[in-house]
Amino acid sequence: MKTIYLAGGCFWGTQHFFDQFSGVLHTETGYANGRTDAPSYEDVRYRNTGHAETVKICYDETRMSTEQLLRYYFMTIDPLSLNRQGGDVGSQYRTGIYYEDETLLPAIRTVMAEEEAKAGETLAVEVLPLRQFFRAEEYHQDYLGKNPGGYCHIPPRLMHLEEQE
Repeated sequence: MKTIYLAGGCFWGTQHFFDQFSGVLHTETGYANGRTDAPSYEDVRYRNTGHAETVKICYDETRMSTEQLLRYYFMTIDPLSLNRQGGDVGSQYRTGIYYEDETLLPAIRTVMAEEEAKAGETLAVEVLPLRQFFRAEEYHQDYLGKNPGGYCHIPPRLMHLEEQE
């Protein structure tokens, strides 16, 4: 099992998107790479803690490669947008790929290079070691599963990709 942390705007949609794949074993919403310990949603939203809304993704690399997982990630974000995805604005909605395991770096660099070549410019996606991750409050876990009509910046057609393949 491998673990990667992806910030892609509002974590509700990112978690719901990755939960559709059989190679993804577990997801969890949380706050990553900020300046404070154990922030609440209100801290992150209103107190400039520097955390990004992030999804921890545990996956079976024999069923989904890191490259494929990251290619899916790029389907859900605007990689040129700084601190904004859809209607969500602020540094907590920045895009980022965070890792604890440096063996993921070659795959991350490969997909970043592919995406930069497509875009023709430098991406606004930060790639950094994970400094810390704090699990979000329970009501943020599987939010869109519990609230199917909830807000999401990811187009609904992307929420059923595995079924279409």
